[in-house]
Amino acid sequence: MPMEEPELKDDILWGASAIAKEIGRSERTTFYMLERGELDARKVCGRWVSTKSKLRRQLAGEKS
Repeated sequence: MPMEEPELKDDILWGASAIAKEIGRSERTTFYMLERGELDARKVCGRWVSTKSKLRRQLAGEKS
């Protein structure tokens, strides 16, 4: 289990800005997509959070 912690830490994206960079969209477009529920992300303490792996699967058309 200790091997998974660094991997998960590296996989987490905090904030719309980080998510935007990962998916190659502007912050404004990404925020709009997040607010509409179009991206696999959640709000945690007022900040958007997701993982690189979830977003990559979603954008590739795979089911999570």
